[in-house]
Amino acid sequence: MDETIDICEEKCVHKNLVEKSLKSMQDLDTLFSLAELFKVFGDTTRIRIICALLDNELCVCDIAEILGMGQSAISHQLRLLRNTHLVRVRRDGKSSFYSLDDEHVRLIFEQGLNHVTEGKHNA
Repeated sequence: MDETIDICEEKCVHKNLVEKSLKSMQDLDTLFSLAELFKVFGDTTRIRIICALLDNELCVCDIAEILGMGQSAISHQLRLLRNTHLVRVRRDGKSSFYSLDDEHVRLIFEQGLNHVTEGKHNA
C-alpha cells in the first residue's frame, strides 16, 4: 500500500478546522478514561461474557459453562468488567449473578458489532 497517502505532500494547516476541533475535544482525563474503557473491550473473553449477558442475567457457573472456561478465569474477567462499570453483580445465597450494568453497555457492544459486520453483509 502507498504510505504517502497518509501524509500531506505540503504542510497546509486549516486553522478554522483546527480551532473547531480543539473546542469540541474533551479534556485529556476524559479521553484517558474512554481509552481505558475501550481497552476492556479489547479482550475476546470479556466480549464473549458481555455477549452472553445481553439477554440474560447469569451466575458465574453459567458463564463458565457457556464459554467453556473455569470459574476462576471467568471471575477474574468479571472483576475487570465490574471495576469499569460494564457489569453489575447481585448475590443470591451462595451464587453471584451478573448482568450488564446499563443500556449503554448494550449500545456500545451492538454498535461495535454492527461496525465489524457491515462489510460482511455486502460482500
